[in-house]
Amino acid sequence: MQDTQNYKNHTQFFPPFHYVLMPVLLVHFVWCIVRTVQDFSWDRLEFTFLAFFLVFASLVARLQSMKVQDRVIRLEERLRYKSLLNSVLEAKASQFKTGQMIALRFASDEELPILVEKIINGELETPKDIKLAVKNWRGDYLRV
Repeated sequence: MQDTQNYKNHTQFFPPFHYVLMPVLLVHFVWCIVRTVQDFSWDRLEFTFLAFFLVFASLVARLQSMKVQDRVIRLEERLRYKSLLNSVLEAKASQFKTGQMIALRFASDEELPILVEKIINGELETPKDIKLAVKNWRGDYLRV
């Protein structure tokens, strides 16, 4: 069972990526560097470059999945705005930056209009400010 989410514990790690894939690839990359320095050859240098690009490709794949997830969150939040906000607030909230929309997903339905108005009035700007202002946290347990 998962703990109730809040600002302090809402970041999530994907164990296969963070605790298996990346450590193994990074250790392999460092090992390739060490072996290339110890006993240089063009073949070892090629393997070192290949190890680097495996780390790079893994990071790019992770970032791409997070970007897709951010787009889905924006869509979900825009649909939520339509059902919970009046037309004026909904139109303005739909123009928020992606980070602001992502932060607002943690706000309860009751406090969403208040937080949207605070963002519009310039009282809350950064995603961190928005998350800290949330009093009734809606957990997101499916984040990649």
